[in-house]
Amino acid sequence: MTSSPIAPPSPDDIVLEDEGLTQRLDREADALLAKGDRASARVSSVRQAVREDAAQVRERVNQRVAQARDGIREEPMRTTLYALGLGVLIGMLLRR
Repeated sequence: MTSSPIAPPSPDDIVLEDEGLTQRLDREADALLAKGDRASARVSSVRQAVREDAAQVRERVNQRVAQARDGIREEPMRTTLYALGLGVLIGMLLRR
């Protein structure tokens, strides 16, 4: 039986399949935090850098999605034919 999380995951959560690795990472994180403010400052700066990178990636993805939507709206027939051709190619490859 699988257990469901009590709260939805936040961007700060790291989800790993290996419980031993998770416990080891928890111990290492606790050790870093126990070292004092300097380690805490490094952890928060790394966390901030990851958040900034994630925001940049999210922005780029949103731009690409907008470009794709605009392309579909501008030329729906061409997009449909491309999708049909791609579907035929995938079907031919899967039939082999």
